[in-house]
Amino acid sequence: MPPLLLRPHATLSHAEALQVAQQAPEFLRKNPASYSASPLFSLFSPPENSKTWTIYENLLLACLRTGDYTTAHQCLDRLVIRFGVNDERIQALQGLVKEAEATDNSELENVLKEYEAILANDNTNVPISKRRIALLRAMGRTAEASEALVQFLDFATTDAEAWIELSDLYLSQGLYAQAIYAQEEALVIAPNAWNLHARLGEMLFMAAESGSDGHPQAHLAESLKRFCRSIELCDDYLRGYYGLKRVTDKLLDKDSRPKKPSESDDVVLPETSTIEQLNEAATKKLGEIVRKYDAKDPLWQGYDSGEVAAARACLSESSQKIVR
Repeated sequence: MPPLLLRPHATLSHAEALQVAQQAPEFLRKNPASYSASPLFSLFSPPENSKTWTIYENLLLACLRTGDYTTAHQCLDRLVIRFGVNDERIQALQGLVKEAEATDNSELENVLKEYEAILANDNTNVPISKRRIALLRAMGRTAEASEALVQFLDFATTDAEAWIELSDLYLSQGLYAQAIYAQEEALVIAPNAWNLHARLGEMLFMAAESGSDGHPQAHLAESLKRFCRSIELCDDYLRGYYGLKRVTDKLLDKDSRPKKPSESDDVVLPETSTIEQLNEAATKKLGEIVRKYDAKDPLWQGYDSGEVAAARACLSESSQKIVR
């Protein structure tokens, strides 16, 4: 695993982000404060390293996250000097700093107007488009964010992250059919992403629970397939096993079974014995993960504590049902 300064910022915990931010003053001190476009400067300066600029950006994000705006501006200034104010990524980072420093909605509206002015001149500016969408969502303007994402995907159809974000936006509005469609589009781009399969399984399970479209069994059948595919691709994926446990519990629950064998000829569920075997396998694996995580086994500490707690609660609930 790369050192903290080079790791993608989104993967850092709050504690790790604080560690990165605390390294910013020392890193700024050790690296030159300015760069020149003169060819003579390049002759007498050390070779440029792309990792340096990755570190600057990560330091900037960490400082914003921890509220150290002064140091964040210093990191941004170095990036602006090197890449210029017209660079698309630099424009997005400048906007991000303004968003972080905004104290009310009116200031955020001003940042939004700046984004829209940039996009009026170049509507294919990807970093600014994404910042605008993120800001709209942060301001609670979910419908506008969804519309902006749809427009963005018109010219960036292979952006899996954008499809995932759109799926999440639809899901937050209770639009299960649209959310499932967007997630399936993301899977077309990344078919071996086990986390995306599990997420789609979760959406299908929620759609079945809501009964919004009158086809819960069809959703449960597809959800079961997605969770199975997820753990096939990653045999230690907790969310995959947790989802498999939940959906098989639901299918084995007599009260939740349909009165008819199936809602349509297209819905084909596995035999009950197969569902029971899948349920047992999921229960066994979840028990192993929880047990080794609680025992502080160093090879099993990469799981999210909240997800482990949810698995522990699920196993406890199953045990209580068996005892009763």
